[in-house]
Amino acid sequence: MADRSDPFDSITELFERLSRQLETAARSWDAEMDVRDGGGSRFDFSMTHSSPSLDLADEGEEFVVTVDVPGYDTEDLEIRLSGETLSIRGEREHEAERGGDGEHEQYIRRERAVQSFNRRVQLPDSVEADDVSATVNNGILTVQLPKREPADESTSIDIE
Repeated sequence: MADRSDPFDSITELFERLSRQLETAARSWDAEMDVRDGGGSRFDFSMTHSSPSLDLADEGEEFVVTVDVPGYDTEDLEIRLSGETLSIRGEREHEAERGGDGEHEQYIRRERAVQSFNRRVQLPDSVEADDVSATVNNGILTVQLPKREPADESTSIDIE
């Protein structure tokens, strides 16, 4: 008897795709929970948004944040420091046209599209905002945040 395709192949593929999407959503939820500002956290259920891995290290005189950003150019990234919260955004688009003659390729499977992310991390201490630096090398964004020196001044408080 000739080999017949399994009628449940499409259902299995659907469950695998759903599982991948739920894993992506869970990573997005974890990333949003990193923000400890007490405000209403918003959850992004869009599958076009994914959260890259982020490490925050205390290296003595500075904090170092490392983020995996493969395929992002420096123009695709935006970094902001607001108080003790570091925000990193990235957005890239796929090429609209491919091929030398201007015709669109016939994709058999296409999963890459517009991708964006937004990560925020609460820093443990204040940093010197003017001395923060960032570099991208081989798809890894490194942000160096020198710690602010604690003030040695003390203030006497009178008791009423």
